[in-house]
Amino acid sequence: MFLNCEDKKSNTKNKVETSKVIVDSVVDTNKLTDADSDSLTRPFPRLNSKNVMEFFLEYDKKHKENKVRITTDFGTIDILLFNETKFHRSNFIFLTKQKYFNGTQFYRVINNFMVQAGSGDDKVTAKKRGYIGKYLLPPDTKRGFKHDRGVVSMPSSDIDNPHKLASPYEFFIVQQRGGAHFLDGDYTIFGRVTSGMDVVDKIAAVKTDDADWPLQNIYIRNVEILE
Repeated sequence: MFLNCEDKKSNTKNKVETSKVIVDSVVDTNKLTDADSDSLTRPFPRLNSKNVMEFFLEYDKKHKENKVRITTDFGTIDILLFNETKFHRSNFIFLTKQKYFNGTQFYRVINNFMVQAGSGDDKVTAKKRGYIGKYLLPPDTKRGFKHDRGVVSMPSSDIDNPHKLASPYEFFIVQQRGGAHFLDGDYTIFGRVTSGMDVVDKIAAVKTDDADWPLQNIYIRNVEILE
């Protein structure tokens, strides 16, 4: 089996404004209506490849939270996000505050390797992504972190992607005992599990189809910021 962590499922006028309203605003993306996607009163710009880095550069200045709790169908997982990978940390905090992850699934599970989450097979997830924007994040793989058991990393997009640009809506947790160090240098590690690896092990042990999707959907019910 070839194991990797690519996502399987899935102009100057765009310069980001950095006002307090844009940087600090929160949208519950689970409550979007069809009219919201084209709203002229968006609290933040629709993110894309041209504005995303500037947006998160400003976002990082005001949002320093780095501890989150993921509530799943199997229990809770606490994660510490690394300040060294600030764009990836800020992205996760931003998506958490927009409640993007709530209702998404663990959609790729390989026992004794990893569990991957943040996507879904429903229209709601697609609508949330459409509202937030289509963008990728550059890899940040030279911080000295290794793909040890329990680290949180970001898969690359499934597009033609020689530079391993990260797919920002998904993440995976290494479950493999002894780590999965063959991934080092290819994927950005941006956090680690501080509590709940027993939950990760339970998720990893479920039965899956030929595409590694659990036969019974496993949902992220809530992601909350602890501090």
